[in-house]
Amino acid sequence: MDNNMPGGAVPSAGAGKKFLVWVSILLGVAFFVIGYIYVTHSAGSLPSFFPGYSAGAAGIHAKHAIASFVVGIACFIYGWFASGPKAPPST
Repeated sequence: MDNNMPGGAVPSAGAGKKFLVWVSILLGVAFFVIGYIYVTHSAGSLPSFFPGYSAGAAGIHAKHAIASFVVGIACFIYGWFASGPKAPPST
């Protein structure tokens, strides 16, 4: 089986790395939006598929919001370090 891409191009390891960087950035943005929703909406007005949804509840879920922001920051940190230059070859 031929693992080459159409046109004879051989996929590089950098293409997969770049894809993961973009996925981590998009996930970071998504988790920041989810954290913002947790901070600004009460438990009764959250979307029903969100963990912590409770019909009629008035409180916010601070722990869910903090956890979402932390995961978002971790995604951004991964994207930052994964997009950096390759280490120089050791001699």
